[in-house]
Amino acid sequence: MIRKAALLTALTSTLLLPAAAALPGTANARAGTASAPAAVTAGRQNPQLVVEATGPDVLRDPDTEVRIAGSLVNTGAEALANLRIRMYYSAQPFAQRAHLTSYLAGQEGFQPGAWRDEKYVAQQPIPAAGKAPWEFVFTPQTLGASRFGVYPVTIEVRDALGQPVAVQRTLLTYLPRDAAEVPRTRLSVVLPIVDQPRRADDGTFVGESLPASLAAGERLGDLLKVAQDTSSLKGITWIVDPALLDDARAMGGTHWVRSGDKAERRTGDDSATGWLNGLRTALADLPVAAVPYADPDVAALAHNGLDDITGTGVEAAGRAARETLGRDVRTDIGWPVGGTVDHDGLDLLAVAGVGTVLLSAATLPPAPAAVPGAVTPPAAPDVTPDAVATVHTVSGPVTALVADPALSDALAVTSTAPGAALLSRQRFIAETAMISSEPATAPRTVLAVPPRRWSPDPAYVTELMRTVASLPWVKPVGLGSVKASKAPSPRGGLTYTAQERAKELGKPYMGSVRRVGARADLTSAVTAAEDLDVFDLALLRLSSSAWRGREGDAVPYVERVRQTIDARIAKVWITGNEPSQIRTLAGTDGEVPISVRNELERDERVTVRVKVTSGDSELLKIEPYEDEMTIFGGQTQTIRIPMTSAASGQTTVTVQLTTADGRKYGQKVKLTVRTTGYGAITLVIVGAALVVMLAAVVMRVLRRRGARRAGAAAPPRKAAVPAGSES
Repeated sequence: MIRKAALLTALTSTLLLPAAAALPGTANARAGTASAPAAVTAGRQNPQLVVEATGPDVLRDPDTEVRIAGSLVNTGAEALANLRIRMYYSAQPFAQRAHLTSYLAGQEGFQPGAWRDEKYVAQQPIPAAGKAPWEFVFTPQTLGASRFGVYPVTIEVRDALGQPVAVQRTLLTYLPRDAAEVPRTRLSVVLPIVDQPRRADDGTFVGESLPASLAAGERLGDLLKVAQDTSSLKGITWIVDPALLDDARAMGGTHWVRSGDKAERRTGDDSATGWLNGLRTALADLPVAAVPYADPDVAALAHNGLDDITGTGVEAAGRAARETLGRDVRTDIGWPVGGTVDHDGLDLLAVAGVGTVLLSAATLPPAPAAVPGAVTPPAAPDVTPDAVATVHTVSGPVTALVADPALSDALAVTSTAPGAALLSRQRFIAETAMISSEPATAPRTVLAVPPRRWSPDPAYVTELMRTVASLPWVKPVGLGSVKASKAPSPRGGLTYTAQERAKELGKPYMGSVRRVGARADLTSAVTAAEDLDVFDLALLRLSSSAWRGREGDAVPYVERVRQTIDARIAKVWITGNEPSQIRTLAGTDGEVPISVRNELERDERVTVRVKVTSGDSELLKIEPYEDEMTIFGGQTQTIRIPMTSAASGQTTVTVQLTTADGRKYGQKVKLTVRTTGYGAITLVIVGAALVVMLAAVVMRVLRRRGARRAGAAAPPRKAAVPAGSES
């Protein structure tokens, strides 16, 4: 596996940098001759050999004219002269795909041995930055090609001393019309539309970079172009991140943009609306699947105890895709970052409802050599394994679709170097031909998947897909039609290296996400059951695999979400908590009112519990009460807390809102309560005084009545006669 990885690395470098490369002489090389000294020494020559035309793509007749042409470009500062160009070839096709890979990597032993022609390309000096054309024309018959296969052709430039100074390797695919019927290899191509989160919370964009990336000629604009130009072709399945579509929809309406500590309200962006409408139309009738919302780093979630986020992302992806594309898409296809995952991450996907995963060949390699007594024989090393395999999870078996690395690399080429697209297209065609020519026992499926955030060349991808659709040995199929072969290729177990583990979102960053998630969970705990968890999408954005290797760029997003969560929590608060306000408890028992205000939107009701604790339980005791209250947005609700006191005095009570399971919600409040101490004794004294007063009143009334009765019973007195009145 290490040797294959090295070969693929070298091959990628060859394809992405088709500039001239200085090569050592080989056993098959023949020294060129020159009648004049070279204008410059070989060590100072710096030509670039560019292949600009080759074809046709597939040769069917022995006398078909083949033309390979291009330019020799002088990229140095001095003129070049007396250079010769030679074409090498082989009459035998490659026997294995590994041999083709070794040839393109320039390894010894895989160079064509015969040479067809040689000519001057620089009899006249080529000035600095100048170029000279070259061309070779021949037929399969003149090369000796006679059977189905892929043939090597090397174009090499030599100086006047016979030393190679530039080389370019090309491929010819030949399928004679009278050849036996070739089995068709099922080819499924997956093209991703995945970006990075542009919003922190649902209502705030962090910067305004999205519209620029949607423009024609930019990455997301080019992806739309590819979708539009290939909409009529079979065998392509699009896999989208609904968070990107959701961002485009949000930016198409009135939105907020935050830069630093400043937020500004903006009107809708027409380019975002146009891009989303164009994509909706292009994908209307095509197979589409969705990664979990915001493409979270599933492996990092699994390794940092954030298991629930994956399932939330799968559910949110289906909802967002339906709202933005106007149709249902598949959410049961998982695609971990780079196609790499361990059993922990795979279990998360399976529990979330994912039944198919796209994996890299390194993650699920072919099975090792056969073990004595094994029931299933190993796949032959020179035969491409079928893409379909099975892996086991805690939720049962899951179908694994393994991408072919060579096809994926050739599809994803984005180099703008001259000739790169042409050579990559040749290679893709040649690889599929090699697969179909292998001695397999049953038809197979192969899968081509570029990186999730690739930057396509629309013209290259469209032309390649149209060419592949016409190849007589290829049958394009969508992912929905991919089925396991009748003779499945044995695979080893999941391979997840320490290097892959190191690429995950780091523990410090995931710790900050976990803390924000704990705060967000509080808001979910008090929100009415039928309402959405308002920060689920924000947490998914913070967990996006887009932040791998650039976690510093995600810090403003984390901070913004934290601020938004704290602001939401603060909108449910206890009123009347001014330090100067004192509540009085008259007597030994009574009720103290406590009011809670919900400043959220009118349709956002919350259910909280009110926990009241006495600062001095000997002076003031809190009696049992109904502590749960539901408050609609924009309203205040009051709860009356029963208290008893054995003496007069003053103390504090602490009021804390909590969730139903007792977690603190918002800031606690301390209230001052004054007790008068006028209890039962006071009532007895007052009652006794009333009795005494009542008795005095009664006695006074009785005395008055007795005096009136005595006066009524006494006889009347005679009148006194004045002295001297008798006769």
